[in-house]
Amino acid sequence: MLQLHSLYMDISVVVPLYDEVESLPELTSWISRVMDENHFTYEIILVDDGSKDGSWDMIKKLQLNNPYIKGIKFRRNYGKSAALNTGFEATKGDVIITMDADLQDSPDEIPELYRRIKEEKYDLISGWKAKRYDPISKTIPTKLFNAATRKMSGINNLHDFNCGLKAYRSTVVKNIEVYGEMHRYIPVLAKWAGFTKIGEQVVEHRARKYGTTKFGMSRFVNGFLDLLSIFFVGKFGKRPMHFFGAMGTISFFTGLVIAIWLITDKLYDIEHHIKYSRDVTAQPLFYIALVAIIIGSQLFLTGFVAELVARSASERNRYQVEETI
Repeated sequence: MLQLHSLYMDISVVVPLYDEVESLPELTSWISRVMDENHFTYEIILVDDGSKDGSWDMIKKLQLNNPYIKGIKFRRNYGKSAALNTGFEATKGDVIITMDADLQDSPDEIPELYRRIKEEKYDLISGWKAKRYDPISKTIPTKLFNAATRKMSGINNLHDFNCGLKAYRSTVVKNIEVYGEMHRYIPVLAKWAGFTKIGEQVVEHRARKYGTTKFGMSRFVNGFLDLLSIFFVGKFGKRPMHFFGAMGTISFFTGLVIAIWLITDKLYDIEHHIKYSRDVTAQPLFYIALVAIIIGSQLFLTGFVAELVARSASERNRYQVEETI
């Protein structure tokens, strides 16, 4: 079995966590029980995102009794997206399952998620917690984000993009990059990477058993900014000059047309000896034209620089890993 496990693995479970020491024993035991009951070969990758409550010591303790547990410890807190991206890089399973560490996601959902990926040939299955136990301060922003994301992405069959419980074909997680607060929009990243068979599954949402929620207003603001970023990057990430160049062209030629009109008007006044003709530089339109031309030129330069950056190697997802087991 160990030799077979090293050559092929059914499932990799990736669990990002921050200060969840109390829930880890129950969670890992539950996952292992489900895997054993369904005869899956598996690994549990626990990514400690700079916890300060002893979570890493607990992970090392659990790993001594369960060789299928693997741990990655960040030197400091980077965020959930960083933890997921690093966990994805470490996976070896044919199907990748992600879930939160707070016991609000049920490992009993794993067999059906696995079946739908393997038998129904989905690229990604996203959980939908139709009945939630979160406070209203979390549910309302979540609904707003989901509505906006559906509208902008065209993925209309998902009710909850941000559910932590998801299943992926391994090729999906190996071909997307998750950073910032982009974990909220992984189905969108997958779609833009060419993985279009995306489905949804109603899953159980359990009340938090230990600890407190990590959701705050900063995540609401960051989530909104990343929503704007993801749609810009998705459309113009490989061709930023198409965006900046178009904006620069409009601005530059608007200013140029105004400037030509002012000069022409001045020449007309001179030719016809109009005594009280105003100086070109004394007119507000002159400064509008000047600003438009300058902004247009700057946008062109921004486009050229963005093209160079887009073609350079990315250092965005380099995180300081302190220890692995």
